[in-house]
Amino acid sequence: MNITITGAGGRMGQMLIRQVAKTPGAVLAAALEAPGSKALGRDAGEQAGLEALGVKVTDDAGAAIAAGQVTIDFTVPAATVAHAELAAAKGSALVIGTTGLTPDQARRIEAAAGRVPIVWAANMSLGVNVLLALVERTAALLDADYDIDVLEMHHRHKIDAPSGTALALGHAAAAGRAVKLEEVWRKTRDGHTGARPSGEIGFATLRGGDEVGFHTVMYAGIGERLELTHRAFSREIYANGALKAARWLIGRKPGLYTMKDVLGLG
Repeated sequence: MNITITGAGGRMGQMLIRQVAKTPGAVLAAALEAPGSKALGRDAGEQAGLEALGVKVTDDAGAAIAAGQVTIDFTVPAATVAHAELAAAKGSALVIGTTGLTPDQARRIEAAAGRVPIVWAANMSLGVNVLLALVERTAALLDADYDIDVLEMHHRHKIDAPSGTALALGHAAAAGRAVKLEEVWRKTRDGHTGARPSGEIGFATLRGGDEVGFHTVMYAGIGERLELTHRAFSREIYANGALKAARWLIGRKPGLYTMKDVLGLG
């Protein structure tokens, strides 16, 4: 399984390179970074804290993506869209862990998936994806007398809020209630907001320190509260999930898939 890693100089890119290096049957085909990156020209293995792997970090996106059977992308929305369109042109399957895409960018990802298989997930953690299934099922079992809130915390450097995972949890809860999240969500509360309306799904966002990822979905009823929680202690869980998704994609037909498909939770 020949794999291309984008964002190779970043924290997640380095983690993915280390994960590829220790995964039987996986080979690092190429390592891609943006023009001007300090990582360019360095050995990708050494850049990630390993022994040399014989693969230099490059900014030639077309060549890097063409070299891999699967490209794994945890970068930023604009770069991810460009990489998806290159993957479609080069025939490389794609695993996307980038969040914060606009509706137009999402449509371009969907268009690329018409030509190559793509797994796109807000969170690659196996535990989080089990949590998503549990959140949807629980929301279906508990009626609107139970208020739903999604609490999340990430490190101080995270650039989007609420997190993609928090929004995915909100969508799962809304699906369980058979409603559209955008019609019932409350992303912030400030000032005199009045009484909470029935059926609202709220979000609370915390940022600080080096928190890898913390998510809790609360179902608050009268006299009791149910909480479903996931806590990430290392980015390695995302890399593990991404490698599992990459292996699952080999030989798949073009289409847009999620981690529910990879894990058989659909």
